[in-house]
Amino acid sequence: MSSQDITREWPELERKVRARTPARVLEGRVGGCYRTSTQLELREAHAAARDAVRTSLDMEKQFGPEMIQRWGLFEVSSQAQTKDDYLLQPNLGRTFSEPSQDELRKRCSTGNDIQVAIGDGLSVTAVAAQVPKLLPALCDGARALGWRVGQTFVIRHCRVGILNHIGEILMPTVAVLLIGERPGLATPESLSAYMAYRPRFGQTDADRNLVSNIHARGTGIADAADRILNLAAQMMKARCSGFQLEPKTAELAE
Repeated sequence: MSSQDITREWPELERKVRARTPARVLEGRVGGCYRTSTQLELREAHAAARDAVRTSLDMEKQFGPEMIQRWGLFEVSSQAQTKDDYLLQPNLGRTFSEPSQDELRKRCSTGNDIQVAIGDGLSVTAVAAQVPKLLPALCDGARALGWRVGQTFVIRHCRVGILNHIGEILMPTVAVLLIGERPGLATPESLSAYMAYRPRFGQTDADRNLVSNIHARGTGIADAADRILNLAAQMMKARCSGFQLEPKTAELAE
């Protein structure tokens, strides 16, 4: 192919490449700099990411009264008392405050097959965008399988490691934490579902499984719910999670 042919076909090739990824590829430059439009898009994306991290959880604002009432949602907190504590001292986000432990014992039953919790994590934006649709699909799907589903609750200033404390207090067979992912420049709306079989203190990420990138341009809501339920079923059958589990894509019915 001649250089003239390559030049003629490049716009179509560029369109196909850029359609396959949200990454900023083939953006072009003016001299040694990005184009003005690209610079502005990057600044906008960076501002959205900062806002997602810094936004404080407000159940009324993020979920609305109807959802709160339907699911009986209530809020508890980690030991991090402020957003700055949470960001600067990650370990504080891995255990509940004393009042929150009492609240969980008072309002939640123990020993359920699956326990779902919602954590703000590093993106309240993601929680607000994905949880209202994912929670019904997940909990209704679990009940359709005949599983006992625990009372869902919301955790302020939450880190993934709080799964262990959930296991210690509520003793579910499988614990699922829906938590906002660290936002990047592609989207601030990406949610993760961290899962563990009978989590206890001392467990690490090696003992957990993950369904990530739950957002409009990543893993869709229906697909995410199916994956979470499939993983939970496999954990119950194998009586383990994390590196000990060999995840399969088999249907739940199997």
